[in-house]
Amino acid sequence: MQDKSKKCHVVLSGCSGGGKSTLLRELGRRGFNTVPEPGRGIVIEESCGDGRALPWVSLEAFAHRAIEQARRDRQSARDLGGWVFFDRGLIDAAVALEWAAEVPIADTLIGADTYHAVVFLTPPWPEIYVQEAERQHGFADALEEYDRLYAAYSALGYEVIILPKTDVTARADFVLKRLG
Repeated sequence: MQDKSKKCHVVLSGCSGGGKSTLLRELGRRGFNTVPEPGRGIVIEESCGDGRALPWVSLEAFAHRAIEQARRDRQSARDLGGWVFFDRGLIDAAVALEWAAEVPIADTLIGADTYHAVVFLTPPWPEIYVQEAERQHGFADALEEYDRLYAAYSALGYEVIILPKTDVTARADFVLKRLG
């Protein structure tokens, strides 16, 4: 049986460059526990190392690293009380691995706890999308990723809520109101 506290682990997912990290910072500012996106840390580490697991070098290697980090993040958050917000997570990494290496998402998720039943997705928002050192793919790739994530979360039985295109304060209010 799944630990009841896991039901308070909420995923913020969706389109790259859609404002997930900004929303996570706002929720943290409001006193909630937050877990940063595994991918950004991996890109920073790989950029200082041999770079073999950079997503634009080997998406498969990157996805494996993101899966490992997402599992560690869930373990670390196990005893945190109240809502815990994750900037992406295990399912996002599983979707990337399926895309890169055709490993079924269900295989990656064997034995993994589920997150909260509601997942919030940032929609494609070209007006705020920016390529940067940790995000080198273009907006078209971000759109394809968004479609894969939406389909995966829906297929796994999560209630997918699309975040409004509004300022971060209103977005955080929206999330918290939806969670009750």
